Amino acid sequence: MSGPVVALSGGVGGAKLALGLSRVLPAEALIVVANTGDDFEHLGLSISPDIDTLTYALGGVDNPATGWGRRDETWHFMTALAELGGETWFRLGDQDLATHVERTRRLRAGETLSAVTDAFRRAFGIAARILPMSDDRVRTRVRTEEAGWLDFQDWFVRLQCRPAVRELTFDGAAAARAQPEFLAALADPALRCVVICPSNPFISVAPILALPGVRAALEACRAPVVGVSPIIGGRAVKGPTARMFAELGLGAPSAAGVAAHYGRLLDGYVMDAMDAAEAATMQGPRVALAQTLMATLDDREALGRAVLDLADSLRA
Repeated sequence: MSGPVVALSGGVGGAKLALGLSRVLPAEALIVVANTGDDFEHLGLSISPDIDTLTYALGGVDNPATGWGRRDETWHFMTALAELGGETWFRLGDQDLATHVERTRRLRAGETLSAVTDAFRRAFGIAARILPMSDDRVRTRVRTEEAGWLDFQDWFVRLQCRPAVRELTFDGAAAARAQPEFLAALADPALRCVVICPSNPFISVAPILALPGVRAALEACRAPVVGVSPIIGGRAVKGPTARMFAELGLGAPSAAGVAAHYGRLLDGYVMDAMDAAEAATMQGPRVALAQTLMATLDDREALGRAVLDLADSLRA
């Protein structure tokens, strides 16, 4: 079945599925909408972590050891910065630094984040489109018991997610405009499906859904919306997703809990085969079981096919 596919994504987990989808779809059929709530300014530079993770993964230059940053990275800049007593808690590799410097230069010259992202996408030879969720400034902030309100990267990287999360807010989201191509794709009658990647639902997908008009557009779109669980057997593959259930008062972490969090947005939901018993008790979206742990490129492609198969069965 032809038609564009829109994928909502955060960083590492979303990038893995985006890569799988890009390899099983026709060229240029994939539109990846990246969370920009994690974006921040550091050392005078404009940094977009999730956009960069997606770009490096789809461009084949990602670091397989870390899941973020560039392959075969060197760290001379960070070493020199440490010698000068500079801030080194957010590590910028030498190749990665070029991305941030050039993005900052272009933004200051008046280009939009969408235009800069598209230029980088083309420079890496990526056929899929990568869209920031908005060209307007949105910043995720985290309220913790130990340290009060924190900027997202302070909590996520500098404090390594240690303080317990009690509340999240997305500063600027209420006044921001969703990226126009994103909304246009959701309204496209030829749209094959929307995929909510296995990214953290609270800090990677929620900022996208917080933009005015996005939830309504997803509910109104004629194509099926299929989510992929970031939880396997009650655990997160990576990151703080599982522990955030308890910290935000949502109970024990589970794949079903993620589906309940998305609620009526979902038409279909892919869960890991390990959670088959849990899937059998669920009501709501149609559930398909697959291997959702993406350790290899074959795994990414297989999960991409499973998502598309479920979407196509829903359309039928």
